[in-house]
Amino acid sequence: MAGHAVKHDYHLVEPSPWPFVGSVAVFTMAFGLVAFMKGFVADDAGSAMHFLFGKGSIAILVTGVLGVIYTMIGWWADVIKESRHGDHTPVVQIGLRYGMIMFIASEVMFFVAWFWVFFELALFHELRTPWLQQFGDPDAATAWASWPPPGVETFEPFHIPLLNTLVLLTSGTTVTWAHHALQENKRGEAKVGLLLTVLLGVLFTSLQALEYSQAHFAFDGNIYGAAFFMATGFHGAHVIIGTIFLAVCLMRLLAGQFTPEKHFGFEAAAWYWHFVDVVWLFLFTFLYVIYQ
Repeated sequence: MAGHAVKHDYHLVEPSPWPFVGSVAVFTMAFGLVAFMKGFVADDAGSAMHFLFGKGSIAILVTGVLGVIYTMIGWWADVIKESRHGDHTPVVQIGLRYGMIMFIASEVMFFVAWFWVFFELALFHELRTPWLQQFGDPDAATAWASWPPPGVETFEPFHIPLLNTLVLLTSGTTVTWAHHALQENKRGEAKVGLLLTVLLGVLFTSLQALEYSQAHFAFDGNIYGAAFFMATGFHGAHVIIGTIFLAVCLMRLLAGQFTPEKHFGFEAAAWYWHFVDVVWLFLFTFLYVIYQ
C-alpha cells in the first residue's frame, strides 16, 4: 500500500466541521443583528419572544458572535497545526496566497456596495423629490430635498475621525516595519512593531466607540444614519477582526513559530490590515469630509 501512495505537493485536508459551523454562526449573527436593529416581533409580545426577537435584543447576536469566535479559534488552530506539520508546501502556500487575495477582493466588493448606497443617496437625492411630491408624500419629499436630511447633525471630520485616520495610518506603518524586520530576522523589532500595531488597533476601536457615543443621530429613523452606521460599523468590525488576527500572529511570533522564510500567516494579516487602512481612507474622505 505504501508503495502505491501518491506523492505530490498538495495537501488533502481531513473532513472539517468549520465551514458548516462557521456558516451557521455567521447566519445566527446576521439574524441577531437584524433582530437588534429592527426586531421581528411587536414590542408588546411575550417576554420570552421579545427577549429573543424584539428590537434591541442582543441574545441571538451574542450567540452568533460567540459562534464566530469559536470558529475562528478552531479553524485557525487547525491551519497552524497543518503549517507546523509541514503540510504547507510551496504549492500550498501559493494556493493560500490566492485564497487570501480572493477573500480581500470579496471584502472590497462588500464595501463597494455600501459606498454605492451612500453615493446614490448623496448625489441623486434631489431626483426623488419631484416624484415624492407628485405622489403626495410631502414629509418624504422634504427629507430628500437635502443631504444630509434635515435635522441630522453630522460629525466634525477633523476631530475624532481625523485622529482615527492618523492612528490607522500609523498602524499601517508599524505592521510594515514588523514585517520587514521579520524578513531580516530582527525578531525584537518585529515583536515591537507588531505589538504597537495591535495596540493602535485597540485604540482605533476605542475612539470609534467614543465617537458613536457622541452621535446626534441613530441608525434608525433616517436613511443617513442607516447608511453611515452600516458602512463605518462594518469597517469597525473588520478592524476588530484584524486586531485579533494580528494578536494571534504576535502570540505565534513570541512562541517562535515564524521564520524569515515561512510566515505567511503574518503576511496575510498584514495584507488584511492594509485593506482596512485603505477602506478607512475612503470612508473618511467621502462619508466624513465630502458628503457630510
